[in-house]
Amino acid sequence: MTLLSDDRLVDQLSQDYTPMAVDQDAFRAAMGQVCTPVSVVSVMDGARPHASTVSAFASQSMEPPMVLVSLATSSYLLSLLDNGRRFGLNVLGADQTDLALRFAGKGADKFAGIEWALREGVPTLPGSPVWMACHVTDRFKSGDHVVVCGTVLAVEATRVQPLTYHGHSFGTHGRLSG
Repeated sequence: MTLLSDDRLVDQLSQDYTPMAVDQDAFRAAMGQVCTPVSVVSVMDGARPHASTVSAFASQSMEPPMVLVSLATSSYLLSLLDNGRRFGLNVLGADQTDLALRFAGKGADKFAGIEWALREGVPTLPGSPVWMACHVTDRFKSGDHVVVCGTVLAVEATRVQPLTYHGHSFGTHGRLSG
């Protein structure tokens, strides 16, 4: 094994890189095996609330507290999330599959018949084990999605079994014994 200086290592890695064509079906199947939390991102669209179910959400930074959400470029929700705009993040609990399915659909009346409240300027779903109000601080295109970065302005959490998505179905996480 030959040790290389940092510059030579970068040059060597760059020369050895050959992009591979990845089969989309294989990639989709692989990502279906990754367990993700299920969340509903919400925003006000004028005087009416709008929201969508997402599974691509993560903590981004502790100082300052930030999260990121990945949305398809074709998403109507994305068109409402400009820099400086506030959005809500409702991380769903294991008993909220109905909300996940409702907000995964298309349409302007997803909130019809649903209990919700306006807090910190964003729609919230009562009963969600984790709720955050966020301020869009950055957006960048990444493939066929846009990553929306948000600074957390307010947060509440309770200990409840989370709703997760794995293997193309909803479930929850449980502690392993032992």
